[in-house]
Amino acid sequence: MGKLTISSRNAIMQESPIRKLAPLAVKAKSQGVHVYHLNIGQPDIKTPQIMIDAYHNIPPVIEYGPSEGLHSYRKKLVSYYKKVNIPVDESNIFITTGGSEAIIFTLLSALSPGDEVIIPEPFYTNYNGFAVMAGVNVVPITTKIENGFDLPPMKEFKAKLTPKTKAIVICNPGNPTGAVFSRERLQELVNFARKNNLYVISDEVYREFTYEGKATSILEFEDFEENAVMIDSTSKRYSACGSRIGCIVTKNKELLKLILKFGQARLCPPSVDQVAAEAAIDTPDSYFKAVKKEYHKRRDVAYEELCKIPGAVVPNPKGAFYMVVGLPVKDADDFAKWLLSDFRYKNETTMVAPASGFYATGGLGKNQIRIAYVLKTEDLKKAIHILKLGLAEYKKK
Repeated sequence: MGKLTISSRNAIMQESPIRKLAPLAVKAKSQGVHVYHLNIGQPDIKTPQIMIDAYHNIPPVIEYGPSEGLHSYRKKLVSYYKKVNIPVDESNIFITTGGSEAIIFTLLSALSPGDEVIIPEPFYTNYNGFAVMAGVNVVPITTKIENGFDLPPMKEFKAKLTPKTKAIVICNPGNPTGAVFSRERLQELVNFARKNNLYVISDEVYREFTYEGKATSILEFEDFEENAVMIDSTSKRYSACGSRIGCIVTKNKELLKLILKFGQARLCPPSVDQVAAEAAIDTPDSYFKAVKKEYHKRRDVAYEELCKIPGAVVPNPKGAFYMVVGLPVKDADDFAKWLLSDFRYKNETTMVAPASGFYATGGLGKNQIRIAYVLKTEDLKKAIHILKLGLAEYKKK
C-alpha cells in the first residue's frame, strides 16, 4: 500500500496573490505594526441601510428556494437591468452563490473538459482556479501597461485560436487593471466571436464604478444573444462582499438548461441573502452617486501620489477600484514581502498584491503590483507615501 495522495490539480491550482502574503501581515500586526491594506478589494463603504434592514426580517423557517433563484428577486432584477440599458426578462437570469459560482457554472456549461478559453491578462486570478475546477485550459492574451491594458487587436486573438477554443472571458470594468473597454473595441470583439462561434463571458460586477463615461454591457449588442453571457454580483455594487449573491444573465436557453442542472445539484442559492439583495435594488440613486464620487476622489489621489514615485509606470484606471502599477524593481513579490517583514515607517507599513500572480504567462508582471484604492483618502496618501519610502530603501538594499 502506498501513502495517501492528493489530487493532481495541486500542480495547477494557483495560490491567491491577493491573500498569500497574509501570514506576514498577521505577524506584523502581532508586533504592533499598523498595516495599510492596498492588497484586497474590500470596500469600507457602508452597505445600504435598506439591505441591512432586510436581514432583520427573516422568516421563521429559512426554506430551500428554487435552484434558479427566488422568482421575486429575478423579476426585480429585470427592472434594475432595464435602468442600465440591458433588456432581459426573468427567464434570462439565474441566481448563484456569488459571482464566483456564476463563472464556475458558466465554464462548466459552455465548455467541455480540455476546451480552451482565451482571457486577456493580467486577469482576476480566480479565473485560473475556476478553469481548473471546470477542467478547461486558459489561453492568455497579454495586454500592455503602456496603453492602459486595453483589449489587444483582434489579430492577436486570432493567433490564439485553435479547434478547442470555445470562449473568451473579459472583465469590464476590469479587475486588476481598472480598464474600461470602449463600445468600439467591444464591437470588434463581438464581431470576432460571432464569426468564430465563440461565447463571450463578460464579468461586469464593477458596472457602477466608471469615472469617464459608462461601461458597455456585452448584452447590449444585437444579433449576439446566443454568444453573450454576463456575470454579475451584489458584492461590490452594494458593498456587501459577504452576502454571496451573484447571477448569470444570458438569452441562450440551451446554456441555461445545463446551468440549471448544475444549480439543482447544489440545491439553491442562499435564501436570506436573496431577500436582502432584492431589497437592495431599491437603494436610492443618491447612494450610488455618493459612492462613485468617493471612489473617483480616491482614484485621483492614488494616481497623483503614485506618480510621485520615481520610475513608476502608472496608468490612470477608468473604472473599478484597482490599478496595476509598474515599479523600478526586478521582483515585486520580494519587495511586497520585504515591506511587511522588514520595513517600518512610524511603526506602519503597506501591503500590496504582487501582479505576477494575475498573469498566466510565466515571467510577466514581475515588476508590477496591484493596488486596491479602497481606503479613505488620508490613509491612501499615507499608504502610498510609505510605499514610496520603502521603495527607496529597498533599492539601496
